Amino acid sequence: MAKIRVVVVDDSALVRSLLTEIINRQPDMECIGAAADPLVAREMIRNLNPDVITLDVEMPRMDGIDFLAKLMRLRPMPVVMVSTLTERGAEVTLKALELGAIDFVAKPKIGVADGLRHLQDDITDKIRIASKARINRLHAPAPAAGAPGHDPKAVARPVSASLGRLSTEKIIFIGASTGGTEATKEVLITLPADSPAVVITQHMPPGFTRNYAARLDGLCKISVKEAVDGERILPGHAYIAPGGMHLSVERSGANYLARVQDGDPVNRHKPSVEVLFKSAARVVGPNAVGIMLTGMGADGATAMREMRDAGAYCVAQDEATCVVFGMPREAIAAGAVQEVLPLTKITGHLMDHLRATAGPALSRV
Repeated sequence: MAKIRVVVVDDSALVRSLLTEIINRQPDMECIGAAADPLVAREMIRNLNPDVITLDVEMPRMDGIDFLAKLMRLRPMPVVMVSTLTERGAEVTLKALELGAIDFVAKPKIGVADGLRHLQDDITDKIRIASKARINRLHAPAPAAGAPGHDPKAVARPVSASLGRLSTEKIIFIGASTGGTEATKEVLITLPADSPAVVITQHMPPGFTRNYAARLDGLCKISVKEAVDGERILPGHAYIAPGGMHLSVERSGANYLARVQDGDPVNRHKPSVEVLFKSAARVVGPNAVGIMLTGMGADGATAMREMRDAGAYCVAQDEATCVVFGMPREAIAAGAVQEVLPLTKITGHLMDHLRATAGPALSRV
């Protein structure tokens, strides 16, 4: 089997050396070049034609985001971002995912050498996933921050029509991993302001989900926030599992509450889609709607089958629009899914389903 050929782009000689060492220790990949800045990287990519590049954010001569925007426009290819775990790093990383990066690794601000060695399995797993990922974009990449035409609040997608008096008992549950930050955004920005509550587990490390929620909140008709333990789950709101914590729902009288808890990883993930979907099956039952979006692995597939068995309506993103058709494929194989849909059709289909199943009074609204 041909090895995955990787070019490392980072202005730190130490990071370049460590990433090269980590990559070359893997039997299925090799580092074929290491560049200190994007201009050198541009020539390496042209001459070496790598399968994947790892890309730092803050570099001399050209910012990593500007380079990524040009790369995805002129020579789209799988990119794994390597960004510093800071507030600024989180904001820029989310912009990189919006531009088309497959995934990211959050390197520590201090203790970089030990931190990267500790993350070596995560780094190499993400390179493997990136090498197999679809890089065709559903929409043209947005201009880089500060570039002409860039509008962080621009929403090109039409928002679904109001749901009127739709039952507040309904809750939409979303699970996603690789490629899921943009896929989830695609679903949320087309929801009407009176949408049922949405509860989301997106595989993300600590330090990034708050920025992610804030970014979505500025784009959506519904309110989007990082979930807080014990808060009520309300219509017109979306709640995102905090990085490094499990999110589930529980019932308290007539109310649904968010439960945010620490614990062991489930299916190697924390937060885990399995944890969220199991609580949906157990607590919400037929009033739940499940959506499985792009991601590698099988996290949440078994629990989504439990949701369907409990009466929930469940859909999965189709292969053609997934960055990685792993989690949806496993959910389909488990018999958990009633419909398989292109990403841009999911929201409209769900809204039609909710209207059709809400009874005659609502269907006339």
